[in-house]
Amino acid sequence: MSNAYFPETGMDWPAVEAELLHYKENDADWKKGRLPMYVFHAGDEVLEVVKNAYNMYFSENALGVKAFPSTARMEREVVRMAADLLNGDEEVCGNMTSGGTESIFLAVKTARDHRRATNPVPGTPNLVLPRSAHPAYYKAAQYMDLETIQVPVRDDFRADVEAMAAAVNENTIFILGSAPSFSLVVYDPITELGALALEKNLWLHIDACIGGYIAPHIRDIGYPVPDFDFSVPGVTSISADVHKMGFAAKPASTILYRNEGYYKHQGFHFNDWPRGVYSVPTFTGTRPGGAIAAAWAVLKFLGRDGYRDIARKAMDVRQRLMDGITAIPGMKILGNPEICMFTYTSEGYDINAVAEGLTRRGWMAGINAEPPALHMFVMPLHEVMVEDYLRDLNEAVADARSGKVTVDEVKLDY
Repeated sequence: MSNAYFPETGMDWPAVEAELLHYKENDADWKKGRLPMYVFHAGDEVLEVVKNAYNMYFSENALGVKAFPSTARMEREVVRMAADLLNGDEEVCGNMTSGGTESIFLAVKTARDHRRATNPVPGTPNLVLPRSAHPAYYKAAQYMDLETIQVPVRDDFRADVEAMAAAVNENTIFILGSAPSFSLVVYDPITELGALALEKNLWLHIDACIGGYIAPHIRDIGYPVPDFDFSVPGVTSISADVHKMGFAAKPASTILYRNEGYYKHQGFHFNDWPRGVYSVPTFTGTRPGGAIAAAWAVLKFLGRDGYRDIARKAMDVRQRLMDGITAIPGMKILGNPEICMFTYTSEGYDINAVAEGLTRRGWMAGINAEPPALHMFVMPLHEVMVEDYLRDLNEAVADARSGKVTVDEVKLDY
């Protein structure tokens, strides 16, 4: 912590740059495919487009729509492109946000306020969530003093719709389906959840944060992706992160609503202060113009054809990895994954010891606690690592089998 003070005298850029490079020395080498998540890369050409667009709007604040109307225009166009991608009609509306957590927070908040305005519940509103739900739903509920009811998933790790229906009570306002879930990366039965939402007059949110921008293109190239979007009756809102498999700059997500009747409950409006009216559509005040511009640019640059090419490469890499993993005795893929993401585990030896062996060989292992497993979000970037990864995985398995590597406690990636 020798430099953890406010400097008396500034440093020149070469000195600052050298220190930054020094700080990065122990970071994961994502460019060599050593990460299973966090960085989503579709190639250097796409990265340059994203960087250039971000830098063009580096200083602009999308809170100031009168000062920077171009940011509002690009946001509207991103929302329209997202709605088109996710089978929404002209009534679908929404915003860009700072990420999946904010999109989820807004969906929960909007569902709560819509229910307050249309049909208040007699007690504390609750959310009925499958066990696979992202922690952001619990975070949102905690912040807003809502209750949560957690329902176990089926043996195939997908939401148990019958059990969720049984858990619904007079205070339930919101149910969730993941497309796919972050942990086991499989799709919940969204069509069945839509029917439940219609039957019980509930808000159904679809968490497509990790897959929303790539799944439609995977379906386009011939893979059987389940229906999960506004084509499903009963779906009220969808969150999808552009900064994940849309390959935009961070932070960038989208939250979409089926129509204005739902969306109008999202924003915050206040005028009891000296400056007058303060009105924001999302949770944050200042909103980086660069993130909006970069998302707009990458969607325009790639188009459907570009994303289909990425989907094809990612699915090819996924298959090579899955084939190599299942060729190792005792290894198996969990849950029949639908898109370019999968989770795998082991039988007869400790998968966490395997994870430790991979870590010692310079890989970040995406650890899943329940069931113990490793997961990967696959993209074209990972093409460069397939052979090295499978070689090191075989060695890590051998170490785990022999007892050379053991672990007493698993630390998650966050």
